[in-house]
Amino acid sequence: MLKGKKIILGITGSIAAYKACYIIRGLIKQGAEVQVVITPAGKEFITPITLSALTSKPVISEFFAQRDGTWNSHVDLGLWADAVLIAPATASTIGKMANGIADNMLITTYLSAKAPVFVAPAMDLDMFAHPATLKNLDILRSYGNHIIEPGTGELASHLVGKGRMEEPENIIRVLDEFFASSDELSGKKVMITAGPTYEKIDPVRFIGNYSSGKMGFALAEECARRGAQVTLITGPVQLKTQHSGIIRVDVESAEEMYKAAQAHFPDADAGILCAAVADYRPATVADKKIKREKEEELTLHLQATQDIAASLGAIKRKQQCLVGFALETNNEQQNAEGKLERKNFDFIVLNSLNDAGAGFRHDTNKISIIDRKGRTDYPLKSKTEVAQDIIDRPVSYTHLTLPTTSRV
Repeated sequence: MLKGKKIILGITGSIAAYKACYIIRGLIKQGAEVQVVITPAGKEFITPITLSALTSKPVISEFFAQRDGTWNSHVDLGLWADAVLIAPATASTIGKMANGIADNMLITTYLSAKAPVFVAPAMDLDMFAHPATLKNLDILRSYGNHIIEPGTGELASHLVGKGRMEEPENIIRVLDEFFASSDELSGKKVMITAGPTYEKIDPVRFIGNYSSGKMGFALAEECARRGAQVTLITGPVQLKTQHSGIIRVDVESAEEMYKAAQAHFPDADAGILCAAVADYRPATVADKKIKREKEEELTLHLQATQDIAASLGAIKRKQQCLVGFALETNNEQQNAEGKLERKNFDFIVLNSLNDAGAGFRHDTNKISIIDRKGRTDYPLKSKTEVAQDIIDRPVSYTHLTLPTTSRV
């Protein structure tokens, strides 16, 4: 699957830089084209001459290639690449990537890249285990980057622990599997709802919830990455889509989301209902800001909103797949199973607010997937990884088959 792919290989100042030679050979052997971008510190561990001989390309390290003003365009590099692989990635480079510190050619290229980014950390065990490093890796995951976890073994310090860069053959396998899965959903249309809804009380106040939209956006990016045409119907969030295969429809209220879902679901192969939709809205909306009066109480009369999930479940065709979400605080299993049946879902993703790191606002999530055959539990993961688990779920009883693939 790597044949014809254009890969930027970023090399940083780590003793593991020698493994980059094996990565280059492996990628080229599979038909990829490799452009090396190396940091100044990286050149202290491996010479550009060696790397250039292996890639048959000049190695890029500095912004300016000549004193006459000839320069290397990080923007052009970012547009050229099908993937960016940073291996080895030091703690310093990971920190710069996480915080947008663009002080060398590699980081500016990373910030300009439109392609998926893979990061293979390499450092001593205490550096890897430091809270700052772990936080920076979580930030990179939240951006949609793919972290290739380091292995455990003897390190350059002669200590034994986690921090050893993954072996070249395994890194290449991760990229190969990524591109193998990138056309799984080619030709399919997926509708996804995400984020909260706001139900107006008056021109300045509303009823809402804490949903950030992160889970729904991660699902949209994952489906688009696998080749689907995605329609993302989102409530008010501060997120942006990255993939060109995502059509974004912005709404505010449950009524607006209902109308958008009704319009787009009939033409879709699958619907994933990840939005946190308000169950009730004010029966009347004041046209002016409600002022505080002498009365100590204000009574709001609420009425039920349209049940988007039930309405789509009622019109779902046999060949369509419909996936729901259940965020629960008690009786999780019973409530999720009931919702599965009432809404006519093919399967439902259960979140519990009793699990630390799960639910609204977090970059991580802990889910269980429930269908009519049983329940599968997953550990706490980044929402990007959770999206992969959900889309990996085999749906053999529809024509939208999503085969499970293995990942490092």
